Amino acid sequence: MITVDIRKKFASDGREFSLDVKMEVAQNAFVALYGKSGSGKTTLLRMIAGLLEPDDGVITVDGVAWHDKGESINLAPQKRGVGMVFQDYALFPNMTVFENIVYAAGKNNMDWVRRLVEAANLGSLQSRNPAELSGGEKQRVAVARALARKPGLLLLDEPMSALDVESRAGLQDELLAMHREFGLTTIMVTHELSEVFKMATDVFILEAGRVLRRGKPSGVYSDQNPAGQFRFAGEISAIEKQDVVYVVSVIVGNTIVKVMAAEEEISSFSVGDKVLLISKAFNPHIVKPGLELPFYNRN
Repeated sequence: MITVDIRKKFASDGREFSLDVKMEVAQNAFVALYGKSGSGKTTLLRMIAGLLEPDDGVITVDGVAWHDKGESINLAPQKRGVGMVFQDYALFPNMTVFENIVYAAGKNNMDWVRRLVEAANLGSLQSRNPAELSGGEKQRVAVARALARKPGLLLLDEPMSALDVESRAGLQDELLAMHREFGLTTIMVTHELSEVFKMATDVFILEAGRVLRRGKPSGVYSDQNPAGQFRFAGEISAIEKQDVVYVVSVIVGNTIVKVMAAEEEISSFSVGDKVLLISKAFNPHIVKPGLELPFYNRN
């Protein structure tokens, strides 16, 4: 069990910001930290990792204090047993894929390295340097390297934000598989609502440095609407064909949400259209305002 009860004040972009978060994360959970840019998600992740010190409060993991301001406890990042994956990969450019993972695991753990290479589907890439890899491939290496020291807690800071739709879907599947295979507890920062529903067992919605809502994704979003739906107003920014389906990008606030749709579903839509993003039973749809009733029975 991870228990977080922390506070932090700092300035960002010329304004003062205050983070005040209380949360509990069960062992083996896959938690999503969801919210707009500037809501405090990455700051919270960095404080759990030990890269940033809270002004006050405690962080405990399985009863062991990682940070306790009152007791002057603040474990260094390397003593927290955390694996962390950033947006920018942070791979060693002069090392091969295999060497990047060996560097983190140690040369006495070659069997473990080979298992990670297999789990991350990197077998055909292990002799390549990072410059020869796609963005999705680099992130798979970064995840494997983060797991090299066998952490109990994996922290992901928007690891798929720069990937195309196909690479994103593939990495999501591999992350879930590794999360389950290695019995991890995972906390992931994301802007993508689809990732929350696909990957997370629990979601914490942050707004202005505080937890606005928390719980299972289906419960958190269905609680906002008696019909069991979540709905957001947005604007279509792009419509792209991917194989036999279309990917519709919808701007919702400061977030772009991508939704899969069949050709007949998007035939009446154009870039710039104002739409509603509505979902029920984990199946998101895009509809024009006022036309949602034919799609869903509210009774």
